[in-house]
Amino acid sequence: MLIPSASYLNPGDVSWQLIAATLVGLMSVPGLAVLYGGLVKRRFAVNSAMMVLYAFAVVLIVWVLWGYNMSFGVPWKLGPGMLSAIVGVPGTVLGAASEQARAVVPLLASAMPGLHFPASAMIYFQFAFAAITPGLLAGAALGRMNFKAWMIFVPLWTTLVYSVVAFSMWGGGWLAQLGAVDYSGGYVIHLAAGVSGFVLAAMLGPRLAKDRADFRPNNLMFTLVGAGILWLGWNGFNGGDPYFANGDAALAVLNTNIAAAMALLAWLGLDVWVRGRATLTGAINGMIAGLVAITPAAGYVNGTGALLIGLCAGVIPWLTMNLLGQRGVFRKVDDTLGVIHTHGIAGAIGGLMAGLLADPHVLVYLGVHHAAPAAVTGLFYGNPHQFLVQLEALVAIVIYDAAMTFLVLKLVGRLVPLRAADPVIEGGDRAMHGEEAYDYSDVPHVPHRPPAAVPSFSAEASDA
Repeated sequence: MLIPSASYLNPGDVSWQLIAATLVGLMSVPGLAVLYGGLVKRRFAVNSAMMVLYAFAVVLIVWVLWGYNMSFGVPWKLGPGMLSAIVGVPGTVLGAASEQARAVVPLLASAMPGLHFPASAMIYFQFAFAAITPGLLAGAALGRMNFKAWMIFVPLWTTLVYSVVAFSMWGGGWLAQLGAVDYSGGYVIHLAAGVSGFVLAAMLGPRLAKDRADFRPNNLMFTLVGAGILWLGWNGFNGGDPYFANGDAALAVLNTNIAAAMALLAWLGLDVWVRGRATLTGAINGMIAGLVAITPAAGYVNGTGALLIGLCAGVIPWLTMNLLGQRGVFRKVDDTLGVIHTHGIAGAIGGLMAGLLADPHVLVYLGVHHAAPAAVTGLFYGNPHQFLVQLEALVAIVIYDAAMTFLVLKLVGRLVPLRAADPVIEGGDRAMHGEEAYDYSDVPHVPHRPPAAVPSFSAEASDA
């Protein structure tokens, strides 16, 4: 049966929004799951992928029952002034009564009165963002977290941390009212994942000593597949956030790829000239840092800005991972995949550089010859205030995410142990889930031959 579209719908906008949402969803499943499954030791491949798969499913249920409205709904008036702009009123988006004719968000209603897609498209698109965030922070805890604790932690964290920060920046909350911007999640998603992942890693304690000493990837080709899905999926991540199939979406996609390529090359250059060799894992780290850093600025900067952001994203997280990562608190806290560097620090870089490099003329370049609410002006274009509010938002999110993640983990720890028992960690996937990623039962036993000594940053595969 042919069902006619509502008169306000633009088929191009609706189609692009659904495609972009699907691209973002693919970044989690299979993208992130495959990436993690290849990066860890063989005995943790199933557990690492399962953490992402579980988060993807449970966040969707949380999202449609109360999370979406907490992030994008009517403000919950908890008191006067800013207390009325902290979080949205929890409520379901299930059922015909809650499916509004159009996607209406308080902040977007004034800035984009001509939204041309239904609320269901907005709900699903934003779910894909919410779902990948706990998956990203899981990278800091791989190799030792109790899966039961993860099952409780994810819905609680999504409710009390992600939804509150999303509302503050995207739902018309207090940070948005200050003028802070985050084009597509450098602060809301990546900074949050880096900070919360670091707190999670600290509270779990380190991996087993043998794992921390040698945690080389078990399948680098598998890892590359996941990384490739992340890179191309990011076109939907940043290209979908103008909410229109327009020139700004195209600019965001181009800027995303420029920054990723520049960061990858910068990271590889440092690996070659400082460490002595290029590695695939280094290239992937650089790529991810570039993608993360451009995310808060993708549609606000011109191509030169994207190149500069990519350069900084390739250099600064490399320095923090390879220099600071061996010292002080960064050494004591066992962040398995360095999420604080490639996501937390890279997200901070991008958010601050948006305050420096946001070009108010990009809309003119795209053929919009009038003042538009989407125009953002950075310090280098005459508006120092933008950098200051970006810095304020950075500090606020770091403090809130760290404190609330700590409290959530304390609560979960009273219900079940946060960390798996050492014998379970030793047993890996077989002990945790009763299954393994690779079945070698029919393979004749071959005595283990230790690999030749290689530097700790080597990307060669592990037999463990």
